[in-house]
Amino acid sequence: MATHHSSTPNVHNAEKETFADNVFFSARRALSHHASGGNVLMLATLLALLAANIPGISTFYSEFWGQEMRLQIGDFNLFSHAGHPMTVLQFINDALMAIFFFNIGLEIKREILVGELSSFRKALLPILGAIGGMIIPVSIFFIMSQGTTYTDGAAIPMATDIAFSLGIIALLGSRVPSSLKIFLTTLAVVDDIGGIIVIATFYSGHIDMAFIGYAAIGLLVLLAGGAVLKIQTKMFYFIIGGVVWFLVLNSGIHPTIAGVLVALCVPSVPVYAPGKYIKIIRENIRRFREDDDLDPNSRTILSHEQMDWLKEIETASDRVISPLQDMEDQLHPLTDYLIIPLFAFANAGIYLLDIEPTAVVSGISLAIMVSLVIGKFVGIFL
Repeated sequence: MATHHSSTPNVHNAEKETFADNVFFSARRALSHHASGGNVLMLATLLALLAANIPGISTFYSEFWGQEMRLQIGDFNLFSHAGHPMTVLQFINDALMAIFFFNIGLEIKREILVGELSSFRKALLPILGAIGGMIIPVSIFFIMSQGTTYTDGAAIPMATDIAFSLGIIALLGSRVPSSLKIFLTTLAVVDDIGGIIVIATFYSGHIDMAFIGYAAIGLLVLLAGGAVLKIQTKMFYFIIGGVVWFLVLNSGIHPTIAGVLVALCVPSVPVYAPGKYIKIIRENIRRFREDDDLDPNSRTILSHEQMDWLKEIETASDRVISPLQDMEDQLHPLTDYLIIPLFAFANAGIYLLDIEPTAVVSGISLAIMVSLVIGKFVGIFL
């Protein structure tokens, strides 16, 4: 009987542990299933709207994005624009979003080489869609704004918000065919590049050609590093790409275009062919098998020779994946779960409590909505 009583608590503990494990496993599975990039983006958007419209919090929310950011050595501040420190909002929109566009540029280059955009005929469709999606909304806006003071805002309905567009598609997951994702991604990037060119041409107060020239030299260095010198080190492209971003930022052109241009310079060919990689792996595994001192169950410190064998395997594993694919794979979680939700949280906080209902269906608001909702759809479709 004593044995029976002493075992009862152990049974209860085992049941509790099993129940806790099941709950933890179910929660983790639900989180991984539902916490997609699209869901996180929508949640960040909702939180931004709430923060912007709740008294007390709204003041802190709006003032926070105006705080200055500095990464400074002496008098040089990396996060500066035209000699002035960037605000938190500018850092998100101009620096972090450049990383997002860099990742998008990597995806597009891969698709151009081996995917949906590998032929001119396939690539032509989203490019023409983007052109139509810019011309028609602007035309509608011009027609509706004739004789008003807001005619100069014609570039507003040009933009297709790529971050929110991809976030909404992510909500649908595997139900959306990959060809549609590539179409939308290419369309939105071409659309954004067109918008950036228009802003740089018609809305920029000053374009510094010296900075543009230096940025072009940086891009040539990247191209030479990949095509001529066969440099595969990812840090090379991050560092030189960061320099190009800073130069474009201070040239007066929107810096997100630097992300796309730098991505197109990243090499897509690995150092090792898969056959050579497999040969290196087999040679080093054979050395482990022939090592008489190696105990299958031992977890002792490795010898210098054993460490060299493992490092050779590790190096070969890095060199069989191209920098383009490796960077794309590493940046996806960063952009999906941090940069894009942060972008949404910073930019979607619109104060709605002082908007008159009649203002939504008149004036510039009506012109923008008709241009975007109708003009964008008609332009892309045609």
